[in-house]
Amino acid sequence: MKIPVLSNPQANNTVSSNPKRINWQKFLQKVPIYLFLLVFAFVFIVPFIWLLSGSLKTSSELFADPPVWIPETFQWSNYKEAFTSFPFLLYLKNTLIIVFFTCMGAVLSNSLIAYGFSRIEWKGRNAVFIIVLATLMLPFQVIMVPLFLLFKEINWVGTYLPLIVPHFFGNPFFIFLLRQFFIGIPKELSESARMDGAKELQIYWKVILPLSKPVLATVVIFQFIEAWRDFLGPLIFLNDNKLYTLSLGVQQIMSQNDPRWTLLMAVGVAMTLPIIIIFFFLQRYFIQGITFTGSKG
Repeated sequence: MKIPVLSNPQANNTVSSNPKRINWQKFLQKVPIYLFLLVFAFVFIVPFIWLLSGSLKTSSELFADPPVWIPETFQWSNYKEAFTSFPFLLYLKNTLIIVFFTCMGAVLSNSLIAYGFSRIEWKGRNAVFIIVLATLMLPFQVIMVPLFLLFKEINWVGTYLPLIVPHFFGNPFFIFLLRQFFIGIPKELSESARMDGAKELQIYWKVILPLSKPVLATVVIFQFIEAWRDFLGPLIFLNDNKLYTLSLGVQQIMSQNDPRWTLLMAVGVAMTLPIIIIFFFLQRYFIQGITFTGSKG
């Protein structure tokens, strides 16, 4: 004869409430971390808030003491004046042309070079890779004059070629980033493709690149930011106003006898928003690219 076991409602309630209590404990433990991250993020976002606020102020409000964070009347006309004070649309088109081709060059050249350093065995590979990394210590100011003389000799000064073509020959930082990611891809995938008759370029294009979207997105973001905000390169190699970029347009506002700082802030907001937008859409891949790259050896 089986004796029925009476359930204890109080014990069941205690057991059922444990997961909720554990979740609350975990949440409370993470509250200080969340608060610290919020404060840390606020410190970084304050300059952009001040830039956005300043673009909607009058000159008197911008230099008021104590500072005025919210203008009494939003001066939306600052944006209209800023975009008409120089050929904004023309300079935007020129900037996008440079950005597009430099991003394309960065992805194609650096991924191909990194593939050779990570997936193909050849004598002296590590030594050459160290030499490539050593070039990171050379700032642009050191090679600026030799590059100008070289491009002047081949009649490239005054065109977009000096700003675009070098990006099709590799960047040591991007090569390192991509190489570290490629090392983490199992070699069995490449070996299986070789057994099926695939050549190295086919393996690179059809096997490695489709698996490398996170790190490729990271390269695109970094290169986009570099080309979008580049000032020194266009200043040196472009001598025609019709080829100027947005960064040189900002200089035109600054070079006036009485610079309008509110207009400068309006252009600054317009140049910052595309970077925020592209990071917003690619942030998942960007974080994966940085995380997975840092975990490979």
